Amino acid sequence: MIDFESARRKLVISLKEEGIIRSERVKRAMLRVPREEFLPNYLRLYAYEDTPLEIMYGQTISAPHMVAMMCELLDLKPGIRLLEVGTGTGYHAAVCAEAMERRGEIYTLEYYPGLALYAVQNLARLGYLDVIHVIIGDGSRGLPKYAPFDRILVTAAAPKVPPKLIEQLGEGGIMVIPIDEGFTQVLYVIAKEDGGIRMKPITYVSFVRMKYSEE
Repeated sequence: MIDFESARRKLVISLKEEGIIRSERVKRAMLRVPREEFLPNYLRLYAYEDTPLEIMYGQTISAPHMVAMMCELLDLKPGIRLLEVGTGTGYHAAVCAEAMERRGEIYTLEYYPGLALYAVQNLARLGYLDVIHVIIGDGSRGLPKYAPFDRILVTAAAPKVPPKLIEQLGEGGIMVIPIDEGFTQVLYVIAKEDGGIRMKPITYVSFVRMKYSEE
């Protein structure tokens, strides 16, 4: 039997030492969320290896260091409204919820209905559905019904920043998104200020591609 709790603690300590985890808020969130509970049984042994894992529908669950890095860049706080594009198994949304101290609202969009159902089952089992709302849809279009959002997290690489997501990001808001620039993907932090946006490149990354709509 694997001691998942010890493995989780060891990984979080390592990410802290590497400088990936910088805040107590993200450290606490990463310690609280059991990544193994968001994986199919055949992948649970690899829950605390710092690597992305391929799940159903050709999608992946991000490596723990990337989850922590993106959470730090989002500057999550209690009471905010967050849109996530790319629910996956629900793990990243759960970490965000814990970083927000389970206070606020998270709306997470998943393109694949079967994967959305799997995420709902995971989140329901662990008691997150009072904070996290899973919706099936096209992530590039966002969720205008619930906009504006204080934060937007995109976990799939887009060919460009979707205009509808910019529209739905509130003034003073932050978006973290990987952009596919052809031969490379770059993770950006986007800040919306005075009606305009400021983009800051962070690092090279590798994500699955977003189902992107120009409409």
